Amino acid sequence: MKIDLTDTTAGEINKALVRGRRAIGTPAVGMVLTLVIVTDEENAYDALKAANDASREHPSRTLVVIKRVSRGPRDRTSSRLDAEVRVGADAGTGETVVLRLYGEVVEHADSVVLPLLLPDAPVVVWWPVNAPLDPAKDPLGALAQRRVTDSYTAEQPVRELAARAAAYTPGDTDLSWTRITPWRSMLAAALDQVTCEVRAVEVEGEEFNPSCELLAMWLADRLDVPVRRSPSAGPGLTAVRLDTSRGPISLDRADGSLATLAIEGQPARAVALKRRDTAELIAEELRRLDPDDTYASALRYGVERLNTVPKQSAEAPAEPAATAEAAEPVAEPEPVEEAAKAPAKKAAAKSAKKAPARKAAAK
Repeated sequence: MKIDLTDTTAGEINKALVRGRRAIGTPAVGMVLTLVIVTDEENAYDALKAANDASREHPSRTLVVIKRVSRGPRDRTSSRLDAEVRVGADAGTGETVVLRLYGEVVEHADSVVLPLLLPDAPVVVWWPVNAPLDPAKDPLGALAQRRVTDSYTAEQPVRELAARAAAYTPGDTDLSWTRITPWRSMLAAALDQVTCEVRAVEVEGEEFNPSCELLAMWLADRLDVPVRRSPSAGPGLTAVRLDTSRGPISLDRADGSLATLAIEGQPARAVALKRRDTAELIAEELRRLDPDDTYASALRYGVERLNTVPKQSAEAPAEPAATAEAAEPVAEPEPVEEAAKAPAKKAAAKSAKKAPARKAAAK
């Protein structure tokens, strides 16, 4: 069921939601959160479709905020709010409200959204595109316990990671991090099967893919070993290779769906590692609403530190050399004056020994 409202208010939208629930015969609802999607008109359809698919696992009230760009002085002066209320089959397993903001009301989107939030329920804000530099300080982001961005959609994804690290606030997350969850799980399981020491890592993937950078930073942060980034044609992540004391471990995915896990001394195994769609990614993020400390630690490691040797590894070879020098003490050099007097003392000693012999010969 769809209800269109033109030049409306938040109060009228709430009344339309009640009418819609009564019309379809479901006055009691069991929604667990409010999902606020901030996007543009071009990407609204795909984002809403992903949210509706995710609502099968997380019944929620979905608020789609579309800020219409002003095209002239007349548009800037005409402040208006249009809404489309969807309930029942048109809204997945929850409720959907599509909000289109015009004019000055664009600058006060939080005032429009606030009356529509579910009472006593967590709030998640998702920016499919054009995320703010500091999501926690954004007026809509300040309403949420969880803020979801996607650095893959940025013009410069790798630089976007640096901006995310600089402005990180507990509760921030990124779908580029969610995309590597199966990779992290598979690599952790592979290392659990053998007792070894990891000495170096190589991460292979698309050159400007933020998921590849995040996986490399996570490995470097957790293992404290040098991690090298190698570009490939993709799609996405293609391989991770670990150099260990028990032999190489590799996870290779060339086609984007099926990967091969190879561990030294074990037969190679095929594992499912397909690229997931946006609905699966957002559903995973909605499963946990607490801060992701692992993501924060990996993000703050920094892209610029990749392809370099960690400090501990660089200083490690110097310790045995210092120990060897301590085990073999070196004699201290004699002072210059003593060294100069040494030949004279030897010559005097020889003369003293020859003197009695000369006297005996003279007698």
